[in-house]
Amino acid sequence: MSHRNAPLSELGRLRLARCVVEDGWPLRRAAERFQVAVSTAARWASRYRAFGEAGMADRSSRPHHSPNRTPTRTERRIIGVRVTRRWGPARIGYLLGIHPSTVHRVLTRYRLAKLRWLDRPTGRVVRRMHSEHCGDLVHVDVKKLGKIPAGGGWRMLGRSVGQRHSQADKSSGKRNGYRNPVRGYHFLHTALDAHSRLAYSELLADERKDTAAGFWLRANAWFAESGITVRKVLTDNGSCYRSHAFADALGHIEHRRTRPYRPQTNGKVERFHRTLADEWAYARLYRSDAERCQEFTTWLHTYNFHRGHTALGGQPPATRVPNLSGQYT
Repeated sequence: MSHRNAPLSELGRLRLARCVVEDGWPLRRAAERFQVAVSTAARWASRYRAFGEAGMADRSSRPHHSPNRTPTRTERRIIGVRVTRRWGPARIGYLLGIHPSTVHRVLTRYRLAKLRWLDRPTGRVVRRMHSEHCGDLVHVDVKKLGKIPAGGGWRMLGRSVGQRHSQADKSSGKRNGYRNPVRGYHFLHTALDAHSRLAYSELLADERKDTAAGFWLRANAWFAESGITVRKVLTDNGSCYRSHAFADALGHIEHRRTRPYRPQTNGKVERFHRTLADEWAYARLYRSDAERCQEFTTWLHTYNFHRGHTALGGQPPATRVPNLSGQYT
């Protein structure tokens, strides 16, 4: 393929060759006229004599012979390990005594599916869910997030201090008749639109049926204000999502559930929770739980309106929602 600074396009090569072959121009005169070397003019003229106009097209730069190419037997061993064990280039290279870059080239040459595209237990290519329009499918899930004790947790104070906090919380919980530490957890309820990745999330006290139902009513109202009409909702098989209260909150919206022990089906909201943990919950050291909670709404706004999303071509989720207010703030 011609690069941007190439002096001749396919049409230019044809004109040069015709000047030499059909009009009888000397090679030097043709080279000066088209601002190329004499050897270049000779090459295109000879190709025109041999192949006609078809010879003016670009040819592959691949060599006819590659003496240093990986032997076929070694390639078969690499492919065999990849198919049977589903390992990456580093582990395959360590097993076979080959450099990982060589393994990667072999896997690329034979167009084997990348590991992130495969279901590890079965080896089948993962079938990804795509939604054509906003509201076609909304993923809903809950993430359990431990609270931070006053003064900071073990990440800030060290494991020895963090263990003393944990033991003190457990003993206090036993005195108060609770099985779990008094410090407790936040339950992060999230609803995420599959097409736009626009997310609505709240920090709530539990994951009971009434809490989940109330969260969905608020989430659905928020999506409606954003111009999104929800038609289907996907959840796991948690008890709160199998309750009559949650079904009543859904109303006419179709409810789908994932297959048991198959969290990949709800992978978009699972990936959102991982991003949330990396960029907000554990992004820096917090001195108190209130300090972290105060930054949650700010981070969520940044995610929806300003943070580039790799699945959306580097654009924030708000850009996929037509006429969404606040996306330019």
